[in-house]
Amino acid sequence: MARYPNAVLVRERSETDRVGELLACHDLALSYYADDRPREAVPLLEQALEGCRAEFGPASVATLTVAGNLGVAKAAAGKLRAAIAIIERNLADRVRLFGDEDLRTLTARDALAVTYRLAGSVDRAVELSGQVTAQRRRVLGPTHPDTLTSRMGLAFAEAAAGDRKVALAVLAAAIDDAQRAHGPHHPHTLALTECADEIGLRSDP
Repeated sequence: MARYPNAVLVRERSETDRVGELLACHDLALSYYADDRPREAVPLLEQALEGCRAEFGPASVATLTVAGNLGVAKAAAGKLRAAIAIIERNLADRVRLFGDEDLRTLTARDALAVTYRLAGSVDRAVELSGQVTAQRRRVLGPTHPDTLTSRMGLAFAEAAAGDRKVALAVLAAAIDDAQRAHGPHHPHTLALTECADEIGLRSDP
């Protein structure tokens, strides 16, 4: 699952001890998440989010970044209902602040699509995955790494919804585009290939 970037919070940093503590708390949480320890990341992100709301306000870019990371961490920790509530609110805030096709908004929408799929809400996952894939195609192009990530998510969602034929078509096209644009050994090409193996499509005729 893609994490929200923490670069925004870094740019918000001031010289106050309080902001330095928030930054350190947030970065430690991201390191736990990167080490596949999301349950340990969650309380740190909750602490950082509370501090960011007090320090910067609820509509701050820093606050929205930490809130997004918290939603993703909760999803990875298996707290899917709570994760959906956080990411839905975060997405709405990003649409209002940045616009519907800002890259930061699309990051949140992609995360929500993945979380819906993990929670078993496959119809909603297909809808959101299709939306964010189309938006990233327009904004970034079909072979941008973020677009390829969304195309892979759409294939997973379609397979989870039982439409393996559509999933195969989405995935085959994405693999072909990734190979031509980035080569067969690029991390995103390999990730798409692994996706095909995972959902059992490569054995289809």
